[in-house]
Amino acid sequence: MSKRITSVLCFAAILFLMLPCPAWAWSGKVIGVADGDTITVLRDKKPQKIRLYGIDCPEKRQPFGKRAKQFTSEMVFGKVVEVEPVATDRYGRTVAFVRIENITVNEELIKEGLGWVYGRYCRLPLCAEWQTLERTAQNEKRGLWGSSGQIPPWDFRRRRKL
Repeated sequence: MSKRITSVLCFAAILFLMLPCPAWAWSGKVIGVADGDTITVLRDKKPQKIRLYGIDCPEKRQPFGKRAKQFTSEMVFGKVVEVEPVATDRYGRTVAFVRIENITVNEELIKEGLGWVYGRYCRLPLCAEWQTLERTAQNEKRGLWGSSGQIPPWDFRRRRKL
């Protein structure tokens, strides 16, 4: 190999090693479901609060809040899930994609009309796909979209603080 090719390969390897490492996914058993978008997963015998990335489900006291929690419970409670961390929120929860058998729970809640795409925080390219799924759920009147006057949870929380 020429010195130039070797130098280029060496430089490329150094650049690759300098890239930030993605947060690696891990598996654990779901031991709690607080609401539609927050679960507790046992990791290394320690409970970890997980906030589902990019979505916001109705609050417990909102219409469809209990239904969203029930849906999430039926999907994951007592089961082993894969958690792919994205960030940590201001409450110390891991914000993540949660998958079970190659099904992304975050996305299923949107498809079923049991949550909103949380535009303020959903910034990855797949969020545009989720917005399309949300519009489809709206058009087909699935879940909370079957009735009018639904208040997004972020507005509901803000109104309660006033």
